[in-house]
Amino acid sequence: MSLLRVNQLKKSFSSPEGESVKVVDVDNFSLDLSEFCGMRGESGSGKTTFLHLLAGILSPDDGLIELEGQNTVQMNSSEKDSLRAGKIGYVFQSFNLLQGFSCIENLKLAMSFGSNCNESYAEELLKKVGLAHRLSYKPSQLSIGQQQRVALARALVNKPKLVLADEPTGNLDSKNAKNAINLLCELCRETDTALLVVSHDERVVSNFELQIDWNEINNADSEG
Repeated sequence: MSLLRVNQLKKSFSSPEGESVKVVDVDNFSLDLSEFCGMRGESGSGKTTFLHLLAGILSPDDGLIELEGQNTVQMNSSEKDSLRAGKIGYVFQSFNLLQGFSCIENLKLAMSFGSNCNESYAEELLKKVGLAHRLSYKPSQLSIGQQQRVALARALVNKPKLVLADEPTGNLDSKNAKNAINLLCELCRETDTALLVVSHDERVVSNFELQIDWNEINNADSEG
């Protein structure tokens, strides 16, 4: 059964010269419940824009995005915020942790946008990612690898149906990158969460049984 379904999805932006530049033009894409997918594509090819559309961060020019049968394109901003908080976890390449907040506070803040704030579950997740003794540490007091693990825990803290990961290993060395992918997959399996990881790195994409070439599903030929 499809968790996520995309049809005739299009997004363009205006260039500095005022021309319309098509960045996303995807005829069809789907992801099943609990399915893991690795999507390869060069930097600047529109992958991030695609994820932002799926997450409701951006609105498409045209097309359909369905999550659990709900047409997210027709939702207003408040409805998209609620959907994202409850059903979609997002892992940013730059982590996007709040620097003034501790590890546990970053997770609790993410939880506050969902249906309930369960501090014990947030602590449990941080323990699972090896940060049991770093709950009160702020991001600046952590290594890059540790910050990434906080970001992974935050993406799963509301037990989403879908996790979108944008170049999640882009700031990590090869050892930490492999550990991060393994950990992300382990956390998603525990909650039967579907996972879509986009990366330019073939070593990342090769971890997944289902692999998709972004250039083969995206008809646009522009940077984004």
